[in-house]
Amino acid sequence: MKKRILLVEDEKHLAETIKLNLEIEDFHPIVVYDGATAISTFKEQRFDLVILDIMIPNIDGIAVCENIRLHDSDVPIMFLSAKSSSEDRILGLKKGGDDYLTKPFNLEELMLRINKLISRNEDGPRSESVTEYAFGINSANFDSYEAVGKDGKFSLTKKEALLLKLLIENKDEVVSREKILQTVWGYSVYPSTRTIDNFILAFRKYFEVDPKNPKFFLSLRGVGYKFTNPA
Repeated sequence: MKKRILLVEDEKHLAETIKLNLEIEDFHPIVVYDGATAISTFKEQRFDLVILDIMIPNIDGIAVCENIRLHDSDVPIMFLSAKSSSEDRILGLKKGGDDYLTKPFNLEELMLRINKLISRNEDGPRSESVTEYAFGINSANFDSYEAVGKDGKFSLTKKEALLLKLLIENKDEVVSREKILQTVWGYSVYPSTRTIDNFILAFRKYFEVDPKNPKFFLSLRGVGYKFTNPA
C-alpha cells in the first residue's frame, strides 16, 4: 500500500512540484493550501507523514503541528520554511516537528529525508507526547480522558483533555487565547472571549484546593494562561 503524505503548502507551483516528485517515488500525496484545511483533513484521514510550510493562511504551520500532536504523537512531521534562523528551527522541533528543511531546498535531499522519516517511524513510534500527568493530588490520562481531582475520579470531555494537555506540555509558559483556539479548536478567529475562560474555571473547580487562589491554572489578563506545578 502506498504511503500517504499530507502536504501543506500555499505556494501552488511548489506544491505541485513536490506532489509530482512524491508520486514518482510511489507515495500518495494529498495537498492542501491552508492551516484550517490541514487540521480538518488530518482528522478525517490517515497519514504516514505530514509536510508543513510554516507561513500558511488561516492558521500557521506551528499551530497546525501542535494541533496534530494533541491527537497523534507518532506521525512524522517535517517543516518546510523560508524562515531559516536557528531560533525558527528550534521552535519547530520543540513544538513537535521531526525535521526542518529551509527553502530553497534540493528535491533529492527532500526525498531522502522523507524516506528516512517514514522508515524510522516504521521501526518504532516515538511517543514523546505526554499521555499521563500527575500534579499535586491530581492526575489526568489523555488516552482514556480519566482524571483524578480533589473530589475523586471523573471523566474529562475531549476538549477539556486537549486543552489540559496543551497547557501541561507548555508548563510554565504563557499560552495565548489565540494559540489555544487555533490549536485545540482549529479556529482562526475568536468565537467568544469566554470560551476558554469557562474551561479554565472548570479546571480550577476540578483540581485546585482553593479555586479562588489557584496555584496550577493561572490567568494573565490580556495575555493568556499558564500551567505551573510548584513543588
